[in-house]
Amino acid sequence: MNSKYKTLKYKKNKILNVQDLVSIEEPLEMVVRYKRANKWVDNSISITMRTPKNDEDLIVGLLFCEGIIQKISEVEKVEFLGKKVGKFDLQNKIRATLNNGENLDIKHLRRNFLTNSSCGVCGKTSMDSLEIICKKKINKDIPKIKNELITKIPDLLRKSQSEFSKTGGIHASALFDKKGQPLVIKEDVGRHNALDKVIGHCFKNSIFDTKNQFIACSGRLSFELVQKSIMANIGILMGVGAPTSLAIDLAKRFGMTLIGFVKSDSFNIYCGENRILK
Repeated sequence: MNSKYKTLKYKKNKILNVQDLVSIEEPLEMVVRYKRANKWVDNSISITMRTPKNDEDLIVGLLFCEGIIQKISEVEKVEFLGKKVGKFDLQNKIRATLNNGENLDIKHLRRNFLTNSSCGVCGKTSMDSLEIICKKKINKDIPKIKNELITKIPDLLRKSQSEFSKTGGIHASALFDKKGQPLVIKEDVGRHNALDKVIGHCFKNSIFDTKNQFIACSGRLSFELVQKSIMANIGILMGVGAPTSLAIDLAKRFGMTLIGFVKSDSFNIYCGENRILK
């Protein structure tokens, strides 16, 4: 979603009055509802700044990536709450009702959202926790993709983005098959939200076939993006930006192929080079 804003544009020593398209950023409060001791309990687990679109995919993807749900059947329903508010007339609260409440560790869940990669608290403890949560192990041999495909990804990603060409202020994550066909692409002002939307959509619609698929992102590769991809059993993650040290360490630990600085004529492989064919 985007909106027009009056803007003064300076170009070639002239100031012009223009209408600039700007990506919308609005808060979204995410609530989990579950039964405990035969009573319904609502817990607000996170408030994120997001682009208002595919919010249902966002909350489902987030719950899956945090290991709260393993099957889409554990989600009874997803619904918006409250009145539409603000200049964009939006509902900024969403609730997922779960049917696995008796097994849900809500204290662990809320702690996970407080100690995310942006606060500097993760590291070895987060890696150890992820090792316990992950039910599947990434196959360290597949998928195999060719060098020449990797260099095409930035252009394929850009062509698949609907909002970036309009505003230039939004991130994208996409699921590709090993031939370079874009299967699912989602955009958001938050790179982690974009990936949650992709994973949530694929999880809901049984799209994942990870032995033949990989994920590409428009920005830098953080610990959090690697963590989410591992939860989805993705073997290859690539991005046009740089990876962080923790992202590389985590990818190595789980046997993921991590590729950064992808351009039309070059890229860097930080680990898992065995999946890349010349």
